[in-house]
Amino acid sequence: MITWIFRITALIGTPLLAYYQVSKDAKGIALGIAAGVIIVAVEYFLESVHLFAVIMGGIGAVAGIILSKLIDYTVVQIDSDSITHAWFKYNIVARYALALLGMIIAVKKLPELDELDKNIVSAGKRGGKNLKVMDLSAIVDGRIIDICDTRFISGGLVVPGFIVHELHALADSAEPIARAKGRRGLDILARLQESKKFPFKILERDIKDVNDSGLKAIRIAKELGASIITTDFNINKLAALENVTVLNINDLSVALKPVVLPGEIMSIFVMKEGKEKDQGVGYLDDGTMVVVEEGRESIGKKLEVVVQSILQTSQGRIIFTKIKNGRQQQ
Repeated sequence: MITWIFRITALIGTPLLAYYQVSKDAKGIALGIAAGVIIVAVEYFLESVHLFAVIMGGIGAVAGIILSKLIDYTVVQIDSDSITHAWFKYNIVARYALALLGMIIAVKKLPELDELDKNIVSAGKRGGKNLKVMDLSAIVDGRIIDICDTRFISGGLVVPGFIVHELHALADSAEPIARAKGRRGLDILARLQESKKFPFKILERDIKDVNDSGLKAIRIAKELGASIITTDFNINKLAALENVTVLNINDLSVALKPVVLPGEIMSIFVMKEGKEKDQGVGYLDDGTMVVVEEGRESIGKKLEVVVQSILQTSQGRIIFTKIKNGRQQQ
């Protein structure tokens, strides 16, 4: 509504102003109409242009005018009548051209400013530390924020812009699970941006000839000389082919599981009954299942148990134990 008020004011008010202030005839009205049309055309054009691009264009135009002033000074210092006459004869055209070129160069080269942002790169590589590029699976997984808070990851974190767009698409999905993943991913990014413990940047860079977002992330990591953080097993394989170092959060989780040896004594809270007769089941802090022989009667109690054996399965580890000396702790 405000935009249309402005346009009507420009198209009606400008001719009236020109009629009373410039020339009270058709010439003044025509001049006012032309000025009003130009104002509306500029406003319509600027509506679709990003504010930063307008600012950069203005700065480029000013830089062009300053350059023309420097050339004026240089020509005067040369003190050649022919050069001075030729320059000042076309001075207006030269200033117009330099201002326009400055504006065009500033706007056209604006996307390359992202290429010049070396703060995150220098912070990541300083002291032998590398950048880390996060893919979609690592962000949605959510554990990356806890890993960063414990400072197990050094250097800078980078998230490609197209992954942020994918998260927005997931957050707007009609499927509840996809929508929940997208919103959780966006929340993780917000928390990473707010954190002051490490450099973090959303990098607006894309790989036009690749459609798969995982492969795009790998290519960007390769360009930056960075590692890639993921929870996707397929990314491991693709990154190996591209000679990119992979930090798999799932592998880290497995590596951090506590080491338990046969004969070791531990405390365990028996939560439920096991599959076999008289068995009780409890869990370690990392989720590892602990089976307690003759622990069925102790459900809801904390016991001291002795490790008998350890079974590694595709779902994880299972620790088999028995009650120490048949005693229990309340």
